[in-house]
Amino acid sequence: MEYRELEIPGVWLLTPRRHGDARGYFAETYRKAEFDAATGRTVEFVQDNESTSSGGVLRGLHFQRGASAQAKLVRVIEGTVVDVALDLRRHSPTFGRHVMVTLDDTRGEMLFIPRGFAHGFLVLSTRARFLYKVDNYYDPAAEVSLRFDDPDVAICWPEVDFPLNLSPKDLKGLSWSQLIDNNLTYDF
Repeated sequence: MEYRELEIPGVWLLTPRRHGDARGYFAETYRKAEFDAATGRTVEFVQDNESTSSGGVLRGLHFQRGASAQAKLVRVIEGTVVDVALDLRRHSPTFGRHVMVTLDDTRGEMLFIPRGFAHGFLVLSTRARFLYKVDNYYDPAAEVSLRFDDPDVAICWPEVDFPLNLSPKDLKGLSWSQLIDNNLTYDF
């Protein structure tokens, strides 16, 4: 596995080594001891999630408040998405900044997003299957949605060949100023 820390410290792009031949390929996608050593963190993943989405679906930006915060290791096993992690750690020098990467089933790269970030993705292909490991159980009462198109966050989502498709919850997401005014950022 190759590990590369991105522009925001703590956010990592992981590239598994694929061993292939005419039959296909094999890749190890996670090894705890190696992950902990490479990233300098100890993460205990407790839940795996999977979603399927059609082209133009935008999910996010989501996060869980307080003690329900989650670190995520995300990857795409079918299709292509653009994935975004937004730093909500109030005392971070990168507070309010985001990273954006393209994840697809061809390269098999994964994105590690530590606790203290909002996360979202936009499906660029006709269909996408998205997998993610999390280090804390899902708590619907702690979930928050931040507007994907808030001008203060200024994410430049790419154009897609499909109409944008968002859930009602995401369309009603909080603005950046509401997030700040309601003290919904992280204190770590």
